[in-house]
Amino acid sequence: MKRAARVGAWALAVLIGLFVLFLMAAWIGSAIPRNSGWTEPDSGIEIMIETNGVHTAIVMPLVTPQKDWRADFPAGDVNDFQRPYTHVSVSWGEREVFLNTPTWADITVSTAIGAIISGDSLLHVAHYVRPAPGADLRPLVISPSQYARLVAAVERQIVPPDKRTLYHGYFGNDVFYDAPGTYHLGNTCNQWTSDTLATAGIRVGLWTPLEGGVMKWIPEPLQAGSR
Repeated sequence: MKRAARVGAWALAVLIGLFVLFLMAAWIGSAIPRNSGWTEPDSGIEIMIETNGVHTAIVMPLVTPQKDWRADFPAGDVNDFQRPYTHVSVSWGEREVFLNTPTWADITVSTAIGAIISGDSLLHVAHYVRPAPGADLRPLVISPSQYARLVAAVERQIVPPDKRTLYHGYFGNDVFYDAPGTYHLGNTCNQWTSDTLATAGIRVGLWTPLEGGVMKWIPEPLQAGSR
């Protein structure tokens, strides 16, 4: 019994040590900038970076001269299809976590371990009507050319409508689609967000497996900070 207790204590200490190392690596990696010379232009196209405290997403206008998302993400795929949507929120993540954890209280140890090691991926797309900026939905102005690059990066994650499976989302305005890529600890949903932004030339951290590593680069709007 004593030997088993010692082995258990050692294993727990190793796990805690690995977790601390991961947090340190994430903190350091997220502090190293990509596109360090980028500055937000005075005018351009406004996107938003969304967070729920754990997971991040990129919110884009539904229609601009650069892209009309209605063909890729038709409102008819969601239950509340008749609303006058103006924006789409796009994020990437692990299939089992997305589909089986409508709230973070629903996540299980096996689901979490499976996602950390290796998991299939999905796109999560939510449709919004005139989303209001705030601490959890932070606007960011980028140039038309940068937005075109952002669009191209997102398009690379889209499986054609006739070749993908649709999974109903958590609410009436969201849906999941099949997506390429493998989710693991080094390639998380938040890393996808920062990689997509970096591809467009926007300043963001090098390795951002956690939500905070992404959002630290996106300033809160003034009205959110004055609450």
